Amino acid sequence: MATDSSPLPDQQPEQVPAQIPAVQPSEPPLAATRTTTREIHGRVRTDEYEWLRAKDSDEVTGYLAAENAWTQASTAHLADLRESLFEEIRTRTRETDLSVPTRNRGHWYYSRSFEGREYGATCRVPVTDPDDWTPPTPAEDAAHGQPALPGEEVLLDLDALAEGHEFFSLGGAAISPDGTYLAWAVDTVGDERYTIRVKVLATGEILEDVIEGALGGGTWDRSGTHLYYTTVDESWRADKVWRHTLGTSQDTDDLVHHETDERFFVGVGRSRSDRFLVLAAGSKTTSEYRFLDAEDEDAGWQLFCARTEGVDYNLEHAVIGGEDCFLVLHNATGPDYELARTPAAPTPREGWTALIPHDASTRLEDVDAFAGHLVVHQRSDGLTQLRVLDLDENGISDDYLVHFDAEVYTVGASGNPVFDQPVLRLGYTSMAHPASIYDYDVRSRTLTPRRRTPVLGGYDPDDYEEHRLWATSPDGTRVPISLVARTGANADGPVPTLLYGYGSYEASIDPYFSIARLSLLDRGAAFAIAHVRGGGEMGRHWYDDGKMAHKQNTFTDFVACARHLVEAGWSSPETLVAEGASAGGLLMGAVATQAPEMFAGIVAGVPFVDNLTTMLDATLPLTVTEYDEWGNPEADAEVYDYIASYAPYDNVTSGPYPPILAETSVNDTRVLYVEPTKWVARLRASVPDRRPEVLLRTEMSGGHGGVSGRYKAWKDRAFALAWMLDRMGLAGIDPR
Repeated sequence: MATDSSPLPDQQPEQVPAQIPAVQPSEPPLAATRTTTREIHGRVRTDEYEWLRAKDSDEVTGYLAAENAWTQASTAHLADLRESLFEEIRTRTRETDLSVPTRNRGHWYYSRSFEGREYGATCRVPVTDPDDWTPPTPAEDAAHGQPALPGEEVLLDLDALAEGHEFFSLGGAAISPDGTYLAWAVDTVGDERYTIRVKVLATGEILEDVIEGALGGGTWDRSGTHLYYTTVDESWRADKVWRHTLGTSQDTDDLVHHETDERFFVGVGRSRSDRFLVLAAGSKTTSEYRFLDAEDEDAGWQLFCARTEGVDYNLEHAVIGGEDCFLVLHNATGPDYELARTPAAPTPREGWTALIPHDASTRLEDVDAFAGHLVVHQRSDGLTQLRVLDLDENGISDDYLVHFDAEVYTVGASGNPVFDQPVLRLGYTSMAHPASIYDYDVRSRTLTPRRRTPVLGGYDPDDYEEHRLWATSPDGTRVPISLVARTGANADGPVPTLLYGYGSYEASIDPYFSIARLSLLDRGAAFAIAHVRGGGEMGRHWYDDGKMAHKQNTFTDFVACARHLVEAGWSSPETLVAEGASAGGLLMGAVATQAPEMFAGIVAGVPFVDNLTTMLDATLPLTVTEYDEWGNPEADAEVYDYIASYAPYDNVTSGPYPPILAETSVNDTRVLYVEPTKWVARLRASVPDRRPEVLLRTEMSGGHGGVSGRYKAWKDRAFALAWMLDRMGLAGIDPR
């Protein structure tokens, strides 16, 4: 998501000493006003809080500390509730736990967590029977330092790697194809710039190779002698792909590709078959792929098909009917995508042969190729689906869906790294059913349950009811809502409800289970997801109708969902709380102004609320790449006016506003901390008594995803949940 805007001052603000907040402040801080102006397209825009962008100044640090102190003082009465919520999350979670092992290249890989430890470990054991794809069953209660399976090898002790760091994030870990090396990447700041190291698995030796500033992890070539990785430019755009040769300095790494179009990101990966390296360049609407054939490296990197504005495609290597080919998932024949087949060679669009033609009722989202089958990820009628295409010596022999009976659910395939594996590892969840792992045997078409995420304390999914509701937006569009509550919760009338929304980037917020959410449900609240336009839940048109000059649909859809919950008897404005984060935080800022009467409270996480400032500055992280999502207000007066019509920071009024909790992190590189900081400052100063009930909570060592470590994350979530329960009138209710 786009980050915050750049400084727009016409003059340097006067520096004043930092203010040290009182331990128990009696009133909220008021930010100093230092008006700066900018004229564009004949419009004069003023900004009195742009000085808060000076992240490293004592004054700004002091102001953020003062806001944190006020938030702490204002929520002091919720301290016991926060502790109770944290304990509920902790005691419902199996703290010493592990994942279902995944088979890859002669080993079973799995992750472990341990009671009292934040991060856990990644481990493996050898495969003992090459013909048996049944994963071993590790000892779930094995303590730290004890093997969960005979022959266990700890690849990464994440708690040891995190020692001494306030923040820690694993960006990825990859075993070289020959099994010799492990490459892993870590971020210890929160700015999503990772350091890659390499370990010799046979000896445990850490090589001297150090790759700094990578975006995520690295990709091995088939030989295991080179690592490919990406780096970002000053605007935090992944613009370069590099090749690192083991045993050399990063200074000597080869630049493989430099993407100069500022709308495009780049990335690199390896096909499941191990034959091809693929290099992708893509904007929000257009993509282009290059490939390197491990069996013909002398040919070098080859361009598969040159970019055409508006044509988005991806590439997957497959073997169909004994012939190598590429699978191309593309939108050249329709917005909901088509699956085509081409030779495993550069191929213009006229050479793409349809395997699954475009169908406006079904959005094709991804395809995975295996030796004996293809798996298509798709969605229809707002629900996710897995489609299997069986392969034989003649080609595709059958085409069918893996079926599930439920009104509201989410299904997806992951953890399937082996090209010739006969089973498909998939995950299934709903808002009442914890995430469950299954193995689907494609040959026998049997589904075998492997594990359901444990929920301690006697949890029973039958104690909860799930529904798919439909709201009607002002233009007549029907908008789906997914809802969960205790069975019979609203039998006696409306119940407090948390309504969540996002609505950008074609990202679908599909139904999902949350242990932390149980603390709301068991106190009598309901939880609902508004599947608003701008997301991808209902197909590509759902996204197109909620972006650029149609962005207002995202906001009106969310308000329509809120009104429907009230009119259908599920909730009331006095107990309905809204929540959204990042681009969903923009949604929260917009509805706070456009429909404040509908909500008892609003939680805006890392909110993109100063989006006009951001989109006016091409030097800021991600701005140029976001033009296809929001438009370019610097180049187009109509776009400027449209964004200005809904941008939360530009539309702060004298109220009234519902109570607002804004949360941010100082090291966030996607949505800079200054956006919610400025928004809160303007909100507080704009109402008649200069004291709206608005709180700003800044994490001083986190990133876009907040704090790191599961215990810290649970405490973080407990804080927001306690505030929501207070707004719902449920703070004093004991859970059932």
